[in-house]
Amino acid sequence: MNTLDKLRPLSAIAEERERWREQGRTVALANGVFDLLHVGHVRYLEGAKALADVLVVAVNSDASTRAYKGPGRPHIPEAERAELVAALACTDRVIVFDEPNVRTIIRALKPDVHVKGTDYTPDSIPEGDEVRAYGGRTAVAGDPKDHSTTELARRLGREGAK
Repeated sequence: MNTLDKLRPLSAIAEERERWREQGRTVALANGVFDLLHVGHVRYLEGAKALADVLVVAVNSDASTRAYKGPGRPHIPEAERAELVAALACTDRVIVFDEPNVRTIIRALKPDVHVKGTDYTPDSIPEGDEVRAYGGRTAVAGDPKDHSTTELARRLGREGAK
């Protein structure tokens, strides 16, 4: 599938979700900002894909990133961040969202598993109650949080100042 074909609105992914359910395919939902894509992001998403047949990735919009991370972020515009995530072999669908969390997406898709990075535990995932309410589960994936966009940007800034 073409990278750009993976980018879909929530309504289209919700329709696909029904077909996937009928086919017996499981769905994982992962989410994040994915600003300055790095190996930690890749390992998280590959780990999430290993938990289901289909991986849907929700990417924070520019507005929700600024609200979450503060002024000056994101470094990369939402359309480009979404396209980079979609280019990864492990991703099946990508959606950009404006909300402060993915509860609306969870309600629409009812993923079998909602996956966060290792800075969470399955019990500390903020939307966990929403997922467990319909019988879904939560999981964490990826390696320990040794990679950070903030640290990468800091290092790049130091290099640029020389």
